[in-house]
Amino acid sequence: MEAAEALDIGREAIFTLLKLAAPLMLVALVVGLTVALFQTLTQIQEMTLTFVPKILAIFLAFVLLMPFISQTMFSFAESLYMRIGQPG
Repeated sequence: MEAAEALDIGREAIFTLLKLAAPLMLVALVVGLTVALFQTLTQIQEMTLTFVPKILAIFLAFVLLMPFISQTMFSFAESLYMRIGQPG
């Protein structure tokens, strides 16, 4: 394996990681901002109020995005296996 091929695999792995993590992070961001806005407007400063909605929303998003996540990971693994099978 040459250095350029290793860099290409690393670049593809990072891009795949970002593609998989971005939707879940956006859900956490939106829910966090919504809860923070709610806390600011109602002046409720409960610490657990920030965690429970985020956990539930991320879990729901993960369940809904499971087909996309599994297909993306499968295609990435398949491309790696194809590179292993190529001679030279």
